[in-house]
Order: sequence, then C-alpha cells, then structure tokens
Amino acid sequence: MLIALIIVLGIILIGLLVLRFYPVLGGKASQTSRQLISKSTNRSNNKFVNQIPTSMNMNFRSTVKLLVDFVKGNPKGKPSSPIKAVPLLPVGIPNGGLPSVTWFGHSAILLRLDGKTIFLDPMLGKRPSPFPVFGGKRFSESLPIEIEQLPSIDAVIFSHDHYDHLDYGSIKKLMHKVKRFIVPLGVAAHLERWGVDPAIITEHDWWDEFDFEGLSLASAPARHFSGRSVGDRNSTLWCSWVIMGKQAKVFFSGDSGYGPHFEQIGSKYGPFDLTLMECGQYDEKWAAIHMLPEETVQAHQDVKGKLMIPIHWGAFTLALHDWTDPAERSTKAAKANNVAIATPRIGQTVTIGAAEFPTTAWWR
Repeated sequence: MLIALIIVLGIILIGLLVLRFYPVLGGKASQTSRQLISKSTNRSNNKFVNQIPTSMNMNFRSTVKLLVDFVKGNPKGKPSSPIKAVPLLPVGIPNGGLPSVTWFGHSAILLRLDGKTIFLDPMLGKRPSPFPVFGGKRFSESLPIEIEQLPSIDAVIFSHDHYDHLDYGSIKKLMHKVKRFIVPLGVAAHLERWGVDPAIITEHDWWDEFDFEGLSLASAPARHFSGRSVGDRNSTLWCSWVIMGKQAKVFFSGDSGYGPHFEQIGSKYGPFDLTLMECGQYDEKWAAIHMLPEETVQAHQDVKGKLMIPIHWGAFTLALHDWTDPAERSTKAAKANNVAIATPRIGQTVTIGAAEFPTTAWWR
C-alpha cells in the first residue's frame, strides 16, 4: 500500500509540475488582457460562449464507443504513402504582385495581399499535440518551404488556441520574422509566455474592425470552443477573420460548426473574392463545432463567396472519416450547387481573382 501511495503521489506531482512549468500548455492572461476580456459581451459565467447553444456533450455509452473507434482507427484515415508538397521557393513569395494564397495543409495559409504577407494559423509542426511523441504525424514528408527560409511576415493571424492551429514550436521559429501577431481575446497569453513581445500583439473580440498597414480587418464570430490545458476550456475566444484589401476580399472561417453567423458575416462584409472554409475533421457527433462538407459549401454561399478553398484537412487525422472524404464531399456539393471550388496541392499557389484555378483531384 505504501509503494502504491508513493507511486500515485509521484504521478500527481509530475502532473502538477507539467501544468506549472511546461510552456507548450500556454500562459495565463496578463492584467491588460484580462481587462479586455472582462469587457466582452460574448461571455457567460466567466467563459466565452457561442452565439447559439452549442453542446459538445455525449452520453457515457457514446463516449466509450468513440474511444474504442479511435483506438481501432480507420485504415483509410491517412494516406497510404506520404504526401509530397509542392516546393515553394523564397522567390515565390513576393511582396508585391497579384494577390494569392498558398496552402500549407490543414488550416495554415500564406496570404499575399496588397504587397503584405500574412500567415493564417501557421501550425507547421509535425504533430498537433502538446507532447511530440503523441498525436498523428503530418501526412506530408516536408513543408512547402522550411520556416527558416520564409521571408519577413507582416502579420500572423490566429483563429483560436487549439494545438492544430497554434503550435509552440512553430511560433518559436517564426516569432523573429513577424511584425505583428493578431489574435482573439486571451490568446496573447500563450504568445507572451513563449517570448513574443507584447507590444506586437493585438487581441480582438467579435466584430472588432481595425486597419493594419492599409488592410481592413475584422474579427468575426465562429461556432467552436477553445483551450490548451486542464481547466482552461473557453477561457480564450475563437473567431473567423475578414481581410479586405484593394486587390481582394478574403474570408477565413477558422474552426466552426454551421450557424447563422455566416449569413451575418455575408450581409455585413460580403461578397468575398475568396473563402478559406473549414471542411475536415468532422463527425455527426460533433457537427455543432465542425461543419460537415456539405455545410461548408452552404456557409461559403452564406458569406457570399466567389471561389472557395476547402481547408482543415490534408495534414492530420483528427477524426474517423477517410482522409479524402472532405475533398470528395465538398467538391461534390460544390458542383451540385454551382459553386466554384479550388483544390490546390499543399504548397501550390492560387492567384485570387484569376480566371483559372487548380481543380485536380490530386488526392485520388
């Protein structure tokens, strides 16, 4: 009994030390951040909430079945061989020229607009996990370009603080290249703990509108949740983003279940030349926080988008569907609804507003 008690106490102590000192888990909000958070109208009982009821609860039986299914896995849940990314050379990232986006897999997008370089949700690590030995490995053998080769980045924009979007290792490598970090309320705490200068971070609530070096930006609602550590669920905000320049208007959905906010965003800011819409890692059990591909196409129409690129797929296995299902189902739904959809390879650049765009079913 004494040995068992010592082992239990040892495990508890290790857990407490990890929670206290392991930086990957993120940080606590500063006084300045807490003041901003306290003014938000999108909170209840000291937690951020969605616009409409969004339940993520499952009964005991469903939870056990889900855990068993994840342990079994899906043989088609990842590619049979690693994906080869299209190489992106530094010379292919100009500061001027036509507006464009380059997909890095999952939700990581490099946007060039009005001569500015903006990185959206740059999760460039190998695994979306706080511990490198756990979590599914990235599908692609390498990134389109290594972080060290990237040029100066005018702004990094995050949608929320989940590990498949906000990555400690990526930030440590990127931070010295970035002029500004633009994040939802509360997310600054993580960046500050990791060494980012608070002076170059701005935090935003839903419907905040502001200018950044000639671009007009707005933080808009999403239907999701947040959290990186024990007890911090919904202590930070999640959002979508509207990015408007002289050359084009872009909508970035972040992670979101389907909801009325898409129509609100379309009425307020649409039409958009390009939408970057979440369409992977879904399941009927959690459809409230991750859209099904058919809903993705509807959301694109709700925000009044012209061309859609499906994101949040092609990099990691975070759900039980076949890894190709997001692309197959979204392209099928797009065709049925006469929606223009681009399906670039990882690393392939798409010019916004061009008459032609990639439509090859490269995943087959």
